[in-house]
Formats: sequence, C-alpha cells, structure tokens
Amino acid sequence: MADHETDDGHGGSSGDGHGGSGSGHRGGDGGDRGERRLSTREAAERLGVKPETVYAYVSRGQLTSRRAPGGRGSTFDAKEVDALARRGARREPLPANGDLAFRTGITLIDKGRCYFRGVDTTELADRYGYEEVADWLWTGLLRPGVRFSAPEEALAAARRAVDALPAHSSPLDRLRVAVVAAASADPLRFDLSEDAVLGTARALIPVLVDALPRLEDGTDCTSAPLPRRLWSRLTGERPDDASLRALDAALVLLIDHDLASSTLAARVAASARAHPYAVVSAGFGALDGPLHGAASSLTHRMLLEVLERGSAAAVVADHLRAGRRVPGLGHRVYPGEDPRARTLFRLLEDVPQAGPALQAARDVVATITRHHALHANVDLALAVLTVSAGMTAEAGENVFAVARTAGWIAHALEEYEERPMRMRPSGHYQGPRPPQPLP
Repeated sequence: MADHETDDGHGGSSGDGHGGSGSGHRGGDGGDRGERRLSTREAAERLGVKPETVYAYVSRGQLTSRRAPGGRGSTFDAKEVDALARRGARREPLPANGDLAFRTGITLIDKGRCYFRGVDTTELADRYGYEEVADWLWTGLLRPGVRFSAPEEALAAARRAVDALPAHSSPLDRLRVAVVAAASADPLRFDLSEDAVLGTARALIPVLVDALPRLEDGTDCTSAPLPRRLWSRLTGERPDDASLRALDAALVLLIDHDLASSTLAARVAASARAHPYAVVSAGFGALDGPLHGAASSLTHRMLLEVLERGSAAAVVADHLRAGRRVPGLGHRVYPGEDPRARTLFRLLEDVPQAGPALQAARDVVATITRHHALHANVDLALAVLTVSAGMTAEAGENVFAVARTAGWIAHALEEYEERPMRMRPSGHYQGPRPPQPLP
C-alpha cells in the first residue's frame, strides 16, 4: 500500500483574542423574550456534548447564556445553539484504542466512499471545479464560477524567491519557499478572524500556482481557472478540454482525506494559533516524504517503466524481488478500489492520449491481483494523467500539494474555534533516571 495517505465549517476563534463569535455570559433577563430557550441539558444534546462542555463554549465566547427564571440553572438561545452546531461544534473526542481522534465536520470516509460535509466527493468532482468546491468547503456557500486571484505584491515576492532556488529544486521546495515569501508580504497575516483567513486562503492558493515556473509557451492569463494555470506549470503540452477536466477533478478529489499526517501537522500548528501561511507550511513539511506526498512520483516512474518494457508483469516482479511495495495499489481506509481513482479513471477514458497509460495501469492491477487483494488507489490514476500529458514524475506532487492546501485551511478554520494549545501529549520518558553525573 503506497499512496498519499499511507499514514493515513468554520469561523472566528476560540475566544483567545482573535474575534470570538459571542459576547460572553449575559445575566438577567435581557434579550428577546420571545426567543426559544433551551436548558443546559437540551443544549448539550443538540451539540452532542457533555453539559460541562456547554459552559466551556460560554467561557470561550461561542455561546451566550441567561439565568433561568428563579435563578435555577442557565438557558440558551436555540438559534444560537443550532448555529454553533452547524459551524462544527465538536463532540468530545472518541476513544480509539489510544489513537488521537478529533471531531471534524469536513471529511467522512465510510463504507468505501469519501464525503465532504456529507456530499459524495465524486459527485462534487463531476459537477464543480476546484475553486468552487474549496470555497464551499470553507464557507458552506457555493459560488458558481468563483475565481481565486493572487495579490501582485505577494506573487512578486513568491516568484523572486522561487526563481532564486537551484534548478534541481523539487516541487515542494518551490511551494515551501513561495508560501514563506507570500507570508512575508502580508503584514496582516496574524489576523485569525474568519474573514481574514478566508481572504488569505483565496489569495495564497493562486500565489502557489502562479509562482511556479511556466512550461507552456504563451502568455499567462491570471483570470483563467486555476486548473488551467496549474497545467501550464506542469507540462509544455497544450491541454484539451478532457485533460483539463481530469486535472480539475483530481484537485477536487484530493482537497482533503480526513486526518492524514500532513493535515494533523496543519491542525497542530493551528492549535498553537499559527497564521494560515504557517499552517500550510506545516502541512508541506509533513507532505515531503515517500510515504505521503511523493507517492505519486514513484507510481509515475513505474508506469513509464511498464510502457518502456511493454510488460507489467516484469516490472511488478522486479518490485517484489527487491522487497518493495508496488506503488499505486491499496489503501488502508478502502477495502475495495479507491473511489477517487475510479472517478479519475473514468474521466481519463475521454482523454485520447491517455490510452496507453490507462492500459499499463490496468495491467499492473491485473498482475498484482493474481495473488493479492489490492486495488488501484488515487496515485495510480494521477500517474496516468501525468504520464499521458508528458509531465515530469514530480508533477503529481504539485497537484496533490496545491489541492490539499484548501483542506488544510478548512481544518485550520475548525481548529481556530477550538481551545488553543489543546494538542499537548505527554512524553513517556525512557531515559536514565536522575540524578545522573554531570557529563
């Protein structure tokens, strides 16, 4: 099993000075006397939390309370409670055999399907573009035709930084440098209010794309859809509509995938109230490895070898003989085929030049399934796209990193509403017991 996930709602803040959503405790009988009031127990049931957690929301400014008539307990505005539930108020973490677990309203993987906010990701990829789905994931509102644009100052800083790197720099090297440069050009990056974070997200993603070296001849059009601009950074070949459609769908499908290692890193940074640029940088740091972000490049090279040798069996045999996993196969959360791969394969069937790479991928799956119950994952489908378009082996890393940036921002928006610095595990010390002699 070797793919991007092998380790594998929003708003203001948690009342720590970044603009909470409430005004604190309200005593007395103020407010609209006709409003529907809930008891503490009723509010807890609607939110799916313990009663003491309801009071924690009050102390963080996320709910307002009022003393019940006669001074017995507190009451809460039903509309305000429901709004908090829609924003993603988390239930208490579930015990998971000692594993770290978080309540989240972003991604659900269930019965072989993947959902964003309850909507099947394959349906989203079929119907909407990357920018539309990313914006909807952040806000809950769909804006058809939305386009993200890069601020001139941030883009200029990012391009200068990327151009200064050695020619052999990896895609993630360029993206990491670009995000740091963009942050340095934004003096308001420490504003963690919801509107400010959304503005940062809509500006940062196009900066990451437009700061990459352009490979395709022609003039840059910064008003074009983001997948079209990304294409020109991945290959010198001009795309057809079907190829762009497949790339756009890949970006949508890869936006998020529950708490993969890079997403957990991003949430830890957000828990420490790092600004969005730093959150994305944390995600890039965890992404840069063969078990996560670089998995697609391994699959790309394998497909090229299958095409060159004309035999999937020989290539698979070489991997097994060397004790290596065959890339692009298997996923720990899907008992069958990765639904993201299934969607991409279907779209790639409409790309004429993808035929040979598609056949090579099918041969790999057919060869390995003679003895192992493994299915194609999204890395294999992404490799078909990158190979058929004449992209470099690292192009899939760019696609994955740009796509996942939107997911990291969504998780940051959730985490900014949680208690800060809540991710503080304790170390289990295994060293020599003190006192020890001074070395």
